[in-house]
Amino acid sequence: MESFTPVIVFHALAALFVLILGPFQILRRRHDRAHRILGASWVGAMLAVCISSFWINDGTFSWLHGLAIWTLLCMVFAIAGIRRRNVSVHRGFMVGSYLGTLAAFTFAALIPQRLIPRLLTSQPVVAIGTTLAVAAAVVVWFFAITRSTSRPDRTPAGVSAGEGGVRA
Repeated sequence: MESFTPVIVFHALAALFVLILGPFQILRRRHDRAHRILGASWVGAMLAVCISSFWINDGTFSWLHGLAIWTLLCMVFAIAGIRRRNVSVHRGFMVGSYLGTLAAFTFAALIPQRLIPRLLTSQPVVAIGTTLAVAAAVVVWFFAITRSTSRPDRTPAGVSAGEGGVRA
């Protein structure tokens, strides 16, 4: 059995982060500062997944590595799209990237010779515990960001914080 090398563990944890945060980000209706912060963390994790995938091979590259290259390009197109204020291009490439990651995960989880099914049969507590831990981290991250960026300014109108106003 191929071992869980540090690169594979890093790749798997980043992929879990991407898979769990994705629906929160896609289904959230408000496109505000929290969306940008969460999106940047999602893109960072996606970059980690794609780049680390190139160190996971048996001397050859597979279609999954091609998907990683395509996903990296999609991130560039999505960011360029939103910087040009083209929301539909941004949304299309981001949702497409998420769906591609979901397809890669499905492939990795359903092929019995791959590591995920073997881990689930040999050490299910580790697999489930890791997934729950990453899910908890994502939920905490999501709520920490959405709450910290949505606090209203409690300074009275016309009074700056330095003039006796209170900022909460």
